[in-house]
Amino acid sequence: MSEPVSPITLPPPQDATQEGQWLYRSLLTWLDDEFLPEPVNQDIAQQASRVFVRQRLEGENDLGSLVIAIVTELQSFDFSKSFYSEFAVANAVSDLLLDSLGIERCCGN
Repeated sequence: MSEPVSPITLPPPQDATQEGQWLYRSLLTWLDDEFLPEPVNQDIAQQASRVFVRQRLEGENDLGSLVIAIVTELQSFDFSKSFYSEFAVANAVSDLLLDSLGIERCCGN
């Protein structure tokens, strides 16, 4: 029988604003590189980083919970001018955070 995947907990934020700025820049680069650079990408990255910072300031350190919060709050964002959805953005945030922690995303390792 397979074992459940252990939760990934981020270290408590030392500077949530700085984390948010890093996430904004990293996510914007990812959005622009994945398809086409579009003005709406700045709005998407800004909204996702706002949710992330607020959640971190409220004490949320669980990566899964952070991803769910981003998906939930981005459901009200108008993605009609974008190639992306709230799910693609939240998954990209998860990947960026895992990369920053040095955690391999492939195969659960």
